[in-house]
Amino acid sequence: MSYKDKYTTAEEAVKIINSGDRVFIHSVAAAPQPLINAMTARAPELENVEVVHLHTEGEAPYVKPEYSDTFHTDAFFVGANVRKAVNEGSADYLPIFLSEVPGLFRQDIMPIDIALVQVSPPDKHGYCSLGVSVDASRAALQEAKRAIALVNPNMPRTHGDGIFHASRFNALVKSDEPLHELNMLEPDETEKKIGQNCAELVENGATLQMGIGAIPNAVLDALDGHKDLGIHTEMFSDGVMDLVEKGVINGKNKATHPEKIVGSFVMGSRKLYDFVDDNPMIAMLDVEYVNDTAVIRRNPKVTAINSAVEVDITGQVCADSIGTYHYSGVGGQMDFIRGASLSEGGKPIIALPSTTSRGESKIVPNLKKGAGVVTTRAHVHYVVTEYGVANLYGKNMRDRAKALISIAHPDHRESIEKAVRDRFKHV
Repeated sequence: MSYKDKYTTAEEAVKIINSGDRVFIHSVAAAPQPLINAMTARAPELENVEVVHLHTEGEAPYVKPEYSDTFHTDAFFVGANVRKAVNEGSADYLPIFLSEVPGLFRQDIMPIDIALVQVSPPDKHGYCSLGVSVDASRAALQEAKRAIALVNPNMPRTHGDGIFHASRFNALVKSDEPLHELNMLEPDETEKKIGQNCAELVENGATLQMGIGAIPNAVLDALDGHKDLGIHTEMFSDGVMDLVEKGVINGKNKATHPEKIVGSFVMGSRKLYDFVDDNPMIAMLDVEYVNDTAVIRRNPKVTAINSAVEVDITGQVCADSIGTYHYSGVGGQMDFIRGASLSEGGKPIIALPSTTSRGESKIVPNLKKGAGVVTTRAHVHYVVTEYGVANLYGKNMRDRAKALISIAHPDHRESIEKAVRDRFKHV
């Protein structure tokens, strides 16, 4: 049977989903909304279907209360579309390093019955691309017993590990929906200061890892004067493009994949998706490889910049919850904090504003009750706020506290210092 005979409607395609199946949904901007909606519409016919995924953009109708008898979600990352359900207990969060998610599928710890993915149209040889999200989706598709592909000309064809022949799929469904986009807001003054402080730690010839959001973009904006930077990161967004065009990012000093930008997924504007389309400079690879500390450390001066919800005075980093309220996920922070610390000349950085939007300090005597420690105090080196840089590496508990007080918001330094005196007897 030719793959060309497998085209059908979303409603017909999802009939291969059975009660008791575990269904994987393609990640981030690649989430195949028509397939998700068609699967959810079958709720009256199904029961005990487990849905698993990383962060996904768009709607997640399967977590609605009316479908609780049919679908249950295990999320490896808590995005906005499942956050309410996770915190109300109708869905679950599974904490795990991003690098280890593919192993759940490959080692049959969480066998996948169905993979729902979105791909670029088959090329003249019949090959499709997973496009903007290879991450753990490659492993899920490799291991899934059955698979359905949403075939979309808006999905870029990316080079790397995400190439599959159309014959791999049990059903193909045509779509021309735009991919989910995320347009970055201009960094505010606080974010610009954090970006500048981080940029001052970045050396020429460094290999960068950073996430998405205002602070990573502010860091990239501040790197105009740098030379010969490389990218090896789980994800990247629009900010990378300008530095490539200016020649700041060229990857010439990288030990692995020199002169290439290595990533696992991208999220940003249509301009970004056009940039990665059929671009031989971009290598979209399996996250089990990209986030492997043994791979990361081989590059020189790996500078990993990650965010946090709060940091306590000993250097413990909470990054996935606000107290017991699950907000995001472990993700790849620890993979890269550790990988950077093992790299020759590497610099692991935690960057965050000194206060929340409500004026509460993000540098705290103690993490909130129930807060998750994503990065331990033994792993932390640099902590950066708009007030400067604290290098905690090699410092004892008192000296760490002093360094962190110096970059806390001035309005909170006295109360933090009092807590430090109470704990350590003197500062």
